[in-house]
Amino acid sequence: MAKYDASSIKILEGLEAVRKRPGMYIGSTDKRGLHHLIWEIVDNAIDEIINGYGDTIKITLNSDESITISDNGRGVPIGMHESGKSTPEVIYTVLHAGGKFESDGYKVSGGLHGVGASVVNALSKRMDVTIYTDGKISNIRFCDGGMLESHLKTIGETKKTGTIVTFLPDYEMFKNASFSYTTIVERMQESAFLLPNLRVIIEDVNDNKSCEFHYENGLVSFVEYINENKSSLHKVINFSGIKNEIEVNIAMQYTDSYNENILSFVNNVKTSDGGSHEVGFKTGITKAFNDYARANNIIKGKESNLEGSDVREGLSVVISLKIPEKLLQFEGQTKGKLGTPEAKSVTESITYENLKFFLEENKEVALTILDKAMKSRVAREAARKAREAARKGTGKNSKERILSEKLAKATGKDYKKNELFLVEGDSAGGSAKKFRNRETQAIMPLRGKVLNCEKASTNDIESNAELKQIEYAIGAGLGASFDPEEANYGKIIIMTDADVDGSHIQILLITFFYRFMRPLIENGMLYIATPPLYSIEVGNKGKVYIADDEELAEKKKTLKGNYKVQRFKGLGEMNAEELYETTMNPENRRLLRVTLSDASVAEKRIHLLMGDQVEPRKEWINENVDFTLEDDFRK
Repeated sequence: MAKYDASSIKILEGLEAVRKRPGMYIGSTDKRGLHHLIWEIVDNAIDEIINGYGDTIKITLNSDESITISDNGRGVPIGMHESGKSTPEVIYTVLHAGGKFESDGYKVSGGLHGVGASVVNALSKRMDVTIYTDGKISNIRFCDGGMLESHLKTIGETKKTGTIVTFLPDYEMFKNASFSYTTIVERMQESAFLLPNLRVIIEDVNDNKSCEFHYENGLVSFVEYINENKSSLHKVINFSGIKNEIEVNIAMQYTDSYNENILSFVNNVKTSDGGSHEVGFKTGITKAFNDYARANNIIKGKESNLEGSDVREGLSVVISLKIPEKLLQFEGQTKGKLGTPEAKSVTESITYENLKFFLEENKEVALTILDKAMKSRVAREAARKAREAARKGTGKNSKERILSEKLAKATGKDYKKNELFLVEGDSAGGSAKKFRNRETQAIMPLRGKVLNCEKASTNDIESNAELKQIEYAIGAGLGASFDPEEANYGKIIIMTDADVDGSHIQILLITFFYRFMRPLIENGMLYIATPPLYSIEVGNKGKVYIADDEELAEKKKTLKGNYKVQRFKGLGEMNAEELYETTMNPENRRLLRVTLSDASVAEKRIHLLMGDQVEPRKEWINENVDFTLEDDFRK
């Protein structure tokens, strides 16, 4: 038995704790975690700009796989710290050291409160910091996870101010990950939209490409960018205001689509999970439109008011707040949800007052938007009646009759443990039904490709048999009424063949879930099954299943003698037992979770790839898809 006493308790000093448990500080050590290192340094530069110091950030992807981030802010302080070390050494080697804890350091801040720079250093093989401030150019260097290589020293004189940070990540920790020019561009373009005085320059030395962003019209340009290639109903509406020291900036525009797209930010930090400011905006906009509709006799007498989902149909909006540190409250550690109570009333008041004035002054736009909202109300009420009829078993489309035709239900009553497999083809569906875990696994075979929901309404879904079956099986509603807590399954798993048709079915289903059951994705409940591409049989030793070509190549290096390789062209080629053991058994299977990390990018990407504009889609595919992989496969 292992000894457990006082000597078993270890204290991890300084940055050693970060290297021991990097996931605690940056979330993961995959591609997302690697890019998190960039955002930590960039956040410091942005905090300078938010507070009125500097206007430019430059990011360079270097040939040695390091990255350089420079700004023209005030420059990191270079004086001696009370600890006896130089201030830059403290900032880049001590956790929780920074200028954001004291109220006079930053009035508004979105960074990670002094943790960032030292964490980046801890997870780097090399870091070089050059500082322009107080008329001097100073430099300090670190190596091997934050060890001091060269003390702070003056290397020149200057009239400039700013900080240049170059770091080489420790790729032993970030295996199979590398910096992505596209990922950096998308994130930094967003920052340029949010800060009209910011200029962003990005260079990739390896591929000899660069770009520059600067948007004087800020949020207006952001909304125009989101709605690019969509049919808008009017020019972008934008307004702002300050109350109780909280600054609110909002830009919004309606399109002819059926989907709402709300992006919110606080101090330049994306609030992916919404919060009090989003609640305030929704309340304000709903009240403004209902008041206008009643004042102008569009909604009469005892007619029901428009609901929030009616008013927001087809709306794209960006909400950006600046909140002083003393009022700032986030819920949870990820800063994904704003908790500041004052933000609700302030955002609601500014939204209502400005929209009320706009609608009174722009009657034609007001009537166009209200016409769309009234049609949404009619469709919503019709869909509700159809669902109620199905629940009661009345009418032609009884819910139970529809489901009994296809769905093999799970018998378990713990819904969060239950899984719904959406399986391509009746053949694979039949195999899956035969060898499933009946208590926790439900099977629904799909016949071919489902409807492309990019331009679909809830009425279109209600009249589509295949999607209606999926809606009823999940049992949590549709669109604005969807509630993930009501779902009959904790996991929805898309299981298709590993070919072009299978990929197309995956994309169509993901589009459906994104447009009409988005909380499934946001709550991490949607998955893609990854059946093996190959099996290898060596003599009488049985089969070994191989995920992909890369794994096959590695496996072949270890094999001796005769062996037989079989490539599975589809799920139907596996017998029922093989399908269960390789693709459905929780002990063996590999599932890909569908996540939503950047709502604005996802919105544009879904519309681009699934919308009806052919040329922009072709252009994006040609620029971003590596067809050499397909050529290699054919050879």
